[in-house]
Amino acid sequence: MKVKVLTIFPELFPGFLGHSLTGKALDEGKWTLQTVNIRDYAFDKHGSVDDTPAGGGAGMVMRPDVLGAALKAHYTGGRLINMSPRGRPLTQKLVRKLAMEDELTFICSRFEGIDERVLEAFGAEDISIGDYVLTGGEQAAQILLDAVVRLLPGVLGNADSASEESFENFLLEYPQYTKPQLWQGRAVPAVLLSGHHQNIKNWRLAQSKQVTEARRPDLWKKYLDSEKNLV
Repeated sequence: MKVKVLTIFPELFPGFLGHSLTGKALDEGKWTLQTVNIRDYAFDKHGSVDDTPAGGGAGMVMRPDVLGAALKAHYTGGRLINMSPRGRPLTQKLVRKLAMEDELTFICSRFEGIDERVLEAFGAEDISIGDYVLTGGEQAAQILLDAVVRLLPGVLGNADSASEESFENFLLEYPQYTKPQLWQGRAVPAVLLSGHHQNIKNWRLAQSKQVTEARRPDLWKKYLDSEKNLV
């Protein structure tokens, strides 16, 4: 997968993406990362990329001519993503779709946002990682990329890991345990030590249902609806 990131802070990348599984995958060429400094396409000696909002108001807005010049020089196709709190929510379903793309290009906005005209002209899609506001899109882009890159072929050590994680099939993941078998008076559930694979599978499913119903009633409803559709 080819990844391009347009930002005024290219030094923030790869950030934590350069470590652990995503960093190893980057070193091995399972994905590539190119950063583009939007300021390189400014029209003045100060590298200005923003201006006051039309109609008045607080803050500054990223100029369409500067960002447009950067996109014209580097956007070569694939999905163009603008990280924005007004975007569609990032879900595991969407992550899986993005992981199937050959190329992803990210716009990391700052200030009050981006002139709408450049987003329309290049067909950018807004994606949000949650209902809160960050100082910029760089952090959000890295979170999205972490979720995507780990699903690329050969990145996870165990291919089954991804299929059993939270949000797969609308259920949160079951509790996990390891050694020692007894810690501070708390024991690993006996079923996990039984060696009976079907019983372990049933226990884990029951635990996933229990924690999802208790903590995420919205997901629990989706799970129940999906089960009804299978009948």
